[in-house]
Order: sequence, then structure tokens, then C-alpha cells
Amino acid sequence: MVDVSHKHPTVRIALAEAVIKVTPEIMNLISKNSLKKGDVFAVARIAGITASKKTSDLIPLCHNIMLSDVKIQFRIDKKNSQIYIYARVKTHSTTGVEMEALTACSTSALTIYDMCKAVSHDMTLGPIKLLGKSGGKEDFGQVEFEQIYYGDTNEI
Repeated sequence: MVDVSHKHPTVRIALAEAVIKVTPEIMNLISKNSLKKGDVFAVARIAGITASKKTSDLIPLCHNIMLSDVKIQFRIDKKNSQIYIYARVKTHSTTGVEMEALTACSTSALTIYDMCKAVSHDMTLGPIKLLGKSGGKEDFGQVEFEQIYYGDTNEI
């Protein structure tokens, strides 16, 4: 593990994105909240938040960070049967929260897969990417939901 004890704590934010492509049938069931396992977005949101708090248990050498805020947003693209998952994680710490944001949106995507697999296994996860980070020495990209161009999608 990297020693970060010499660093001064700063407010750090990371925003990550994951995409899951589903079948039109699954998209229709999700849109109607008609899946047998329940509300896909509520469960996936809780799974993502929980996963972000457990990142250091899942990824070796990742610091255990006290998180101050985790937000998960979903956007659906019915035309292409895709769900975009965004995770924004915030802390006041000596190290960043990129891995926590990536873990959150990845786990949310996996949860959607799990909740829909009884209908069809024809789903694709990815790409999963970091959209931005701030508060460290190498800031980049966007860290606010409002800064993302969503195109032809609807927020959930």
C-alpha cells in the first residue's frame, strides 16, 4: 500500500460511468417496473453505495477511506436498450476515491444483470470508465452530474 500519511487531507470527488446493454424485452420490463425481483434501480443504487463503502475489502492495497457522500444516478437510452450508471463519490481525505466510484457503478451494473438474467442472459456490461476526479494533484474531467452531456436519454 502507498504511504499517504505525509499528504494533507482535501475534498476529493470522483465520477465514474458504467453501461449495461439489455434486450428490448428487458428494457420494457424495467421501464414498467415489472421484473420479478423488484425495483431494479432502487436495488442497484443500494448495491452500488454499499460496494463503494467496501472497496478496500475487495481491491488489495486500496486504502480504507471514510466516504462523506455517494450518489448513484441512472439514465436509460430506450432506443439502444442501454442503461448508463453514474457514481459520484466524495471524501475529505489524503487519497482519492476513483476506485470507490468505479466499484460503485460496476456493482450497480452487475446488480442490474443479476435482477434481469431470468429474462435473458443476452446483456453486455461496459464500458466502465472514470469520467473525472478532483481534489488531488492531477485533476481531470467532470465530477458533477450536471456537467455530463447525456444525449437522448432519460434520468431515473
